[in-house]
Amino acid sequence: MTALLPLHHESGHGPGSPALVLVAHGSRDPRTLATVHALLDRVRALRPGLRAHLGHIELNEPLLPRTLAALGDDEAILVPLLLSRGHHVKRDIPEMAAAARARTRVAAPLGPHRLLVQTLHVRLAEAGLRTPVTESERRSTAVILAAAGSRDPDAATDTGRTATLLAARLGVPVLAAYASATTPTVADAIRTLRSQGRQRTALASYFTAPGRFAQECADAAPGIAAAPLGAHPLMAHLVLTRYDEARSISPTALPELAPV
Repeated sequence: MTALLPLHHESGHGPGSPALVLVAHGSRDPRTLATVHALLDRVRALRPGLRAHLGHIELNEPLLPRTLAALGDDEAILVPLLLSRGHHVKRDIPEMAAAARARTRVAAPLGPHRLLVQTLHVRLAEAGLRTPVTESERRSTAVILAAAGSRDPDAATDTGRTATLLAARLGVPVLAAYASATTPTVADAIRTLRSQGRQRTALASYFTAPGRFAQECADAAPGIAAAPLGAHPLMAHLVLTRYDEARSISPTALPELAPV
C-alpha cells in the first residue's frame, strides 16, 4: 500500500484572514457537485477558523460572481479546483474576480503537485495496481494518465509534468492521454504502449470528480481503471496548500505556477 503523507489537523487563522473561495468548473453530473461539496467539507474540517466558500464557473449554483458579490469588499483567495493552467485559470477566473468588489487574488491551479501525484498513486492502488517487483513486470507495465484535455499548450505541459512525477513514483512509464481537445486519446496511448511491449496497462483518472469524460476514459481502458481524485483527504490538504501559498505572496507577485 502506498505510504501516505502524515495528515494533521491544520490550525485556523484569525478573523482577519482572507476567505477561501473554492472555484469549481461546474457540471451537469450530480456526482461532480456532491464530490465538490464533500471536498469543501474536508477543507472546513481541517481548518475550522477559515471562512470557506464555493463558486462555479458555469452550470452550477452558486456561480462565482454571486459568491464574490456576497463577500462585499472582503479579502478572498480564489483556489481553482482545476488541474492545470488553461483558459479558465488565465482568463475566466481573473476576469470574474476583477469585476467583483471583493479584494481578491487567484491561487495557482492544483497541478502539478506531489500531493496530486500521491493521490493518483493511492487511487491506482485502490483499483488493484500492484507495484512491479521484477524486471519482467517493470518492462511490461505502464500507466495512462487520462486528463480532460485543453488547446492551451501550458495545460499539456502541466499534465506532462504530472505524468513525469507519477512515473518517477511508480517506477514505470506514464503516458498522458486526453478525453477531448487534443491527442493522444486513451485508445491511441494503449496502442502506443502495446507496440512497446507494455501489455499490462492501468489508467490513472486525472479528473477531480466523476463525470462523462472520466467515464469515457475508464471505459476505453482494457485493464485497471482507477477512480478520479475525488474528495480524498490529500486533495483537501492541497487546496489549503494553494491557499497558503497565495496568502504568503504579495498580490502583485503571484507566480503563474506555484512550485511542485
